[in-house]
This record gives sequence, C-alpha cells and structure tokens, in this order.
Amino acid sequence: MLVNDLRPGTTFLYDGNIFVVLDYSFSKSGRQQGKVTVKVKNLRSGARVELTFTGGDKVDKAMVEKKDMQYLYNDGTNCMLMNTETYDQVEIESSKLEWELKFLVEGTMVKMTEYEGEILGVTIPEKMELTVVEAEAAVKGDTSSGAQKKAKVETGLEIQVPLFIKEGEKVVINTTDGKYAGRAS
Repeated sequence: MLVNDLRPGTTFLYDGNIFVVLDYSFSKSGRQQGKVTVKVKNLRSGARVELTFTGGDKVDKAMVEKKDMQYLYNDGTNCMLMNTETYDQVEIESSKLEWELKFLVEGTMVKMTEYEGEILGVTIPEKMELTVVEAEAAVKGDTSSGAQKKAKVETGLEIQVPLFIKEGEKVVINTTDGKYAGRAS
C-alpha cells in the first residue's frame, strides 16, 4: 500500500514492526516530492513515534484482528481473558498490560488485538467506573474551589478526587490519563 493512503486507524508493517496510524499529514514545498508524516504507535512495544516518508513510498498493510474478550483475573504473572462466544481462554503476560491493569476488574470487556496469532495487547474502555476503597478525610474549612484529596480505588490505583467523595462510592476514571472524571451515576 502507498504511504499516501495511510489514515488514522490504519495498521501497517514497517522495519519489522507493526504500527497503527494515530495522525497523518502531507506536505509539499515547491518542486520537491511530497512528504508524508505519520504519528504512529508501535503495537508491540507501545512506543509512540513519528515517521516521515516520501510520497509514493510503500509499506505492507498489516491485517490486525480485534476480538471482544472478558478479563477474568491476574495471577501476578499472567492475565486470563476469555472469548465470551467460544469460551476459549487466553493468557497474556501481566507486564504487557501494566497500564491497563490499573483499571481492570473481573468481568470487564476489552478488545484483544492479535496479528497472525501474536497477541499485541488489549484496548480498554475510555472511561471506567471503579469503587473507592480508601479516601482521606476532608479537612474542615478546606473549601477552596477545586480542593482535592487522595483516594484509592478497588484496583489499587491512587487518584485525586473532590473532597465530597467518600469510601464505597463509585467514581468514573479516564483511562487515558488515570484521572477522576466524575461520580458514577
């Protein structure tokens, strides 16, 4: 496939790695051949980089398969996922899911990404509802606007929450940055 055809979400092989396009731009100045610049994520390492190609260069399209899976548990070394249609179970090394494990509770539905039998990782929902298991007491008189305190959720993740959040409440957390996004309804 031509690099000119790359668009956000497209997966391709380049330099022995599998990339997904996050952002695409094309520029041309004067009589020079156009340049294609893509911001990509390496699906094996998770690294985000910028690649520049000359217009007309070719890369191989990667047929990455996404499957709906249910997160079962983490035994410390591996995470178990189950296909809810076939009940097949798959193990993924916990080290590949360090960020995702901060938000995963048993039964959470995720999308597993696979390329020719190689499990590349999982995609979790953008926002997750988690229960607060520990919350600092609000200091009386500390009413400055936007005042926050530390809280710990059921997965062990520590976050900053508004003073009115108490133990046992469900909160919504943004999984892209790990920050409090609101009370669960």
